[in-house]
Formats: sequence, structure tokens, C-alpha cells
Amino acid sequence: MPLSNPASLTTSANIIPPSELLVRADADGRNIRPVDYKHGPAAERVKSDECVEADVMEDGRGIYHFHPSSAGAEPESECLNINIARAFILVPYICTIDALAWTKMNVLHPHFTDAQAWPLQIPSMPKLAAEGAYAPGASYSAGNLAEVQEYGALRGVQVVVEIDAPGHTACVALSHPELMRAFNLQPAWASYSAEPSSAQLKLNDSVLEEFLAKFENASAVGEHVETNDVAVLRSLMQWFVVFNLGRVRAAGLMPVVWKNLVLTWNLTVGVDVVVQAWNNATSVKDLVMAGHKTLAGTSGYWYLECGKGQWLDFLPASYATQAATGYYSGLPQNSTYLIQGGEAHLWTKQTDEVNLDESLWPRAAAIAKVLWSRAKDAAGQNQSQLEASPRLAEMRERMVARGVGAGPVQMVFCTQNCTQYTMK
Repeated sequence: MPLSNPASLTTSANIIPPSELLVRADADGRNIRPVDYKHGPAAERVKSDECVEADVMEDGRGIYHFHPSSAGAEPESECLNINIARAFILVPYICTIDALAWTKMNVLHPHFTDAQAWPLQIPSMPKLAAEGAYAPGASYSAGNLAEVQEYGALRGVQVVVEIDAPGHTACVALSHPELMRAFNLQPAWASYSAEPSSAQLKLNDSVLEEFLAKFENASAVGEHVETNDVAVLRSLMQWFVVFNLGRVRAAGLMPVVWKNLVLTWNLTVGVDVVVQAWNNATSVKDLVMAGHKTLAGTSGYWYLECGKGQWLDFLPASYATQAATGYYSGLPQNSTYLIQGGEAHLWTKQTDEVNLDESLWPRAAAIAKVLWSRAKDAAGQNQSQLEASPRLAEMRERMVARGVGAGPVQMVFCTQNCTQYTMK
């Protein structure tokens, strides 16, 4: 995946190039000053156009991690999940990571594999991508991934890799048919899977353990296997989860799983595991009340391919600016510490690299704003769309000036006249 030099990004003459907004910390971790990206020491980018007071930690690899001094009251993770298996997205990573940093989002979560394609090259199993990618060359090498991770780290954006399993693995049958059952059954695929192509891993076959043992350092595992007999498969699922979580922990990484493993399968995952809520309004509350570290991201507000709102300012707010406002609702005050942050999702069912920027931005910035400042203001009142929409429109203009193809929030007339045009 060819990644351009960040300094080559087109910017307006009077705007500081994003690649130059970098800082480094002295040994005491407090003296923060600009640093040269090309020639300076390892650095991270301040994640806004303004300097912030921060605690700085160095992780032993020359990477400095910045935590705003007020972060005790803020979510730890502000994440974006992009499915890059359903749509092979080659070029726009530079702009996507830069835009995440500008909006104070600190995790990019590439959903690398899915039922439709396997574009991630695994050196120990080269046939997975060779047979499972959409076309020759439509895959990411280990070097590509390392470059993306380094580019993100220098801007305060961690790149977290997901290999989706045991569900959503039909493409594995193209290279390893011995591991799969019910592959691409037509026309009744819907009886065997939630989406085409149908297939499931053979959880009760010893060859699967040999296959899994070849993976290294995957940091997110676990999806759903559809069946009408949960009791039969639960023990096999528990083995699968224990095996994979053990390998993630052994690599020194934090395990992340989707909520199905806990709420549907009732599996044991451990108190260190972060559980991702995704498909209904009660998932966050259900997970937190069960004592799990939780990452909010339910489909009602967090899916960026679902609805774009209106160009007029409506009361109540439209989808475009109200997303993600209620993830603390109904939780006891003494349990909110379990919320690890939130994640916006782009599943690329109707997105590719042509319309990626417009699908993401600036609406993901509205989610970032809520994650950093909550749904209510200092006086305890709901955050106002009427105040937010002019800022969102202005943020969109900044992004466009820096080379990101963000979609318009309103027509120029509305942006110029602020909140004079509100529909009740």
C-alpha cells in the first residue's frame, strides 16, 4: 500500500500542514515543543489545532503517549472502525489518520477480514490473501500495516487490527476448504449465515487449532456464529475464545471482543477484556451492569452509513449531529468507569475509496465532540445542535482545505448566516 510522504499533502498556503503539528517531550515529560517530523525523535501529534496541557508517557519504544490532564473525566478511547475487507481501500489512510487526529480521536480500527474477502497478508499462511483477496494486489502486506501503524503513532492514533472470527470467515474456504462447513450454499445461504457468503469454521476439528496457532499478535477477536442450538456450540465457542484471548494476552495486547460472545453466548472472557457494544440500544447498559469494560458503538447512532440528517437545524437534532449522545443513559454513577470510550463504525457496504471521506466526515467529528465533552454542558443542559452545526460546518471547511473530501453539512448560505434558519 503506497503511502505518500505526509509533507506532500496539499494544504492552503496560510494553514500549517498537519504533518508539522508534532510535539516531543523532554525527559521530565512536561516540556512539550514542536519537533521536525523527518529528522526529530519519535513524536506524537497534538490532536487539535491548539496546544493542550498533557501528561506524557514514553512506552520504551521511543513513542510518546499524550493524555490531557483532564482525561480522568473523559473516555479513554475515541475510535473509528472501518471495514476494509468488504471494500479494499488503498490510498486514503493518510487523510483518514490525519482527520482522526484533528478531531481528537485516538484509535483507528481496521476490520481487516470478513466473509467477502481476506485482504490481509499473513506471512505464515500466504494463501489466505492470495486466494481470499478480491484481485491480485488487492491486499495489505505486513510492511503496509507497519507503515500505517507508525504513521498513526506519530499522530497519537493507535491502529488496532481485527481479524474477524469465528463468524464472517467464508473467504477462508477459498484457500483452506478443509476448515469450513456450509460454504456458499445457494440459494439458501440465509439459513446458514447473516450475510453472503455462508460458511462456518469447523470448531470441533483439530485442524482448526493448528490453523489458529499460526496467527500472531491479533488484538481483536470474536464474532457471532449463527445457530439454533446454542447449547451444542457453547463449549466449542468457549474453547475458541480462551485459545485466542490467551495468545493476545501473551503478546502483551489488550483483548477486544464483540458483545455477542458475552450477551448471546454467555461465555467467560475475563475482566481485562473490552467488550464492544454494537447492535441495540441496551447493549451498553447490559454489558456495564454485568461488570464488563465496555466500548459504546450501538447501531442506532454510531453507524456512519445510516442516515445523514437534514441541512436545516431541526429540533430535536438530526442524526448528523445527535449521534452518540446517550451512551451513559440509565447507568448508575458508580459504574460509568467501565465505559472505555466509544467507536463510530463504517461497514463499507455502500462505501469505497471514492466516497470514503464524504461518508466519514464531518459526521465522525460530531461523535468525537460528544465523546470528549459529553451530551450535556457544564450547566447540565443538553448540548445544542444550534450551537454545534456552525462549528461542524466550519470544521468541514478546514478539512477540505487540508485535502480531506468531507461532505457539506449545509449550503454556504446557512453557514454564513449561522443559526437564523431553524425548523421547530
